[in-house]
Amino acid sequence: MFKSWLKPSSFFRRLILWALSGLLIVYLCFGAFVWWAMRQPPETFGRVMARMPQPAVFMVFPFETLWLKARAGILHVGDPAPDFSLLKLDKSERVQLSVLNQQQPVVLVFGSYT
Repeated sequence: MFKSWLKPSSFFRRLILWALSGLLIVYLCFGAFVWWAMRQPPETFGRVMARMPQPAVFMVFPFETLWLKARAGILHVGDPAPDFSLLKLDKSERVQLSVLNQQQPVVLVFGSYT
């Protein structure tokens, strides 16, 4: 026979259920916040991630899967490149891709060949 103090009462069951529900809500809200941050421009995402408890984010959430889905984009092979502007190396002015593309073909190389 179980003694009455060994039987979990309905109060403790409800307390555990409320605690687990609260943890689930916090987990989902934090996951939604991380998802929102991933979909922001890189500057905003960097500011958010700089304040995150890094091990918690990477251990608790499927970070790589979220990152790949958040940054997948909508471009396909053959689509025109999105228009953007960059600062010249000598920082004298900004150059816009659409202006360069009107004058001559443009090749974008991402990487280092040193």
